[in-house]
Amino acid sequence: MNLSELLSDYTAHSVNPDNPAQRVSFGTSGHRGSSLSGSFNRYHILAITQAVVDWRTSQGITGPVYLGKDTHALSSVAMESVQEVLAGNGVAMRVDAKGGFTPTPLVSHAILRHNAHGSPEQADGLIITPSHNPPEDGGIKYNGPDGGPAPAQTTAWIESRANELLRAGLAGVKTRPRRMAVGLAEPWDYVRQYVDHLAEVVDMKAIAASGVTLGVDPMGGSALAVWEAIADTWNLDLQIVNRRQDPDFAFMPPDHDGKVRMDCSSPAAMANLLTIKDRFDLAFGNDPDADRHGIVDAAGLMNPNHYLAVCIDYLLSHRPAWSGDLKVGKTLVSSSIIDRVVAGRGRALYEVPVGFKWFVEGLHRGELAFGGEESAGASLLTFDGKPWSTDKDGIVLCLLAAEIYASTGKRPSEYYQELTATYGAPAYRRKDFPADEQQKQALKALRPADLPFTQLAGDPVLGAFTTAPGNSATIGGIKVTTKNGWFAARPSGTENLCKIYAESFVGEEHLEEILRKAETLL
Repeated sequence: MNLSELLSDYTAHSVNPDNPAQRVSFGTSGHRGSSLSGSFNRYHILAITQAVVDWRTSQGITGPVYLGKDTHALSSVAMESVQEVLAGNGVAMRVDAKGGFTPTPLVSHAILRHNAHGSPEQADGLIITPSHNPPEDGGIKYNGPDGGPAPAQTTAWIESRANELLRAGLAGVKTRPRRMAVGLAEPWDYVRQYVDHLAEVVDMKAIAASGVTLGVDPMGGSALAVWEAIADTWNLDLQIVNRRQDPDFAFMPPDHDGKVRMDCSSPAAMANLLTIKDRFDLAFGNDPDADRHGIVDAAGLMNPNHYLAVCIDYLLSHRPAWSGDLKVGKTLVSSSIIDRVVAGRGRALYEVPVGFKWFVEGLHRGELAFGGEESAGASLLTFDGKPWSTDKDGIVLCLLAAEIYASTGKRPSEYYQELTATYGAPAYRRKDFPADEQQKQALKALRPADLPFTQLAGDPVLGAFTTAPGNSATIGGIKVTTKNGWFAARPSGTENLCKIYAESFVGEEHLEEILRKAETLL
């Protein structure tokens, strides 16, 4: 990656709002792009930040904006642009006290702490991150006063307003010079506030007393300072195996397709940690903004679906103060072993479309005990049933693996094998297919009545639906179920792809049959 070109392009070019590829577009988690392609630069960030300010004004939100950023090269320059607009509009902002990086879960936690006191001046947040995307990418997302990713109606408003400002050549965007803007930002000790409260959500004393040896690879991301503070504060036998925070992420092994991604759910991207896994009882990885978790034990990197099932079963039997009425949230493309585990514990399932935003309200209200998605993102309530983070928290999910080991003596992979002995061992796969916009829209328009078959891999079709059972929200595709398996087909929100997710409780050959049948839809 040519770092100087990347940063130069951030400020050197305007935006053509008539080019769809250069407009502001909020996917499942904010706006993402690259300055090299003209899809993420200063113009975008100024317009988006002003749109967020206008949204706050319309909603009567008058508290500070908590700001977070990860270690991508574009995140630091985008942070400066955000601060210029917030200062220009007289909006109070809080930034890391040491001028460092701030992970997504720490911002969510800070918003919730601020607003829990009932202050009429409610706070919200902006986080500058493209998650696990390649080094040349940038991203920005808005978290509302409930601490979590903003719902679709909010992001649609912000997107529309930002594009309106771009078409106007940024007329209506108020800024202050960068030097003044930085001076108006209030230093905030995100790390201390978060780390000191961890015992509210994870049994930190049990982890420390167990002597479990832990290895952590922040993967060049924003969690480095957090893990350092966790080890020191809670007296854990924890070794950080990689302290580099280079914006080119040159230390990262390539992902399965040769690209560099800091994806802690990918065995290829986690190769550095996997080669030294035998030095530890458990090892963890986080993506750059630490909203995802990668769990490694003696058996290797855990499949995120498998680990979600382990977490859910453990939590439902080790949180005695949790109400029996609490539901468990999962996305409809997550493994159905979760359905079986939840039923086995006598709890209700809350199944939603893809995107963590669908769990925010339930976590915030204390109605969901846990919310998790197939891409290694999850959060949970505190021991006394209060929201901890209403965005994905990869750090807490790593620590939860250590608690499980300390409390049960079982590594997460061993715990999962016991679950499969009770509920069956699923085979799961996702396949991606090229698709243009017309094909993506056709898939979105599918209805259950359009399904051209009544049997799937030898089993009668029991259900076909285009809205999620938990909240009746449109899934943007279709899911088809039988007693032994299922598939879901949906278009990508950010790429020219259609995705098929499939699972079988019979075996790999049966899974192949399901996939072949599903592909006939495409």
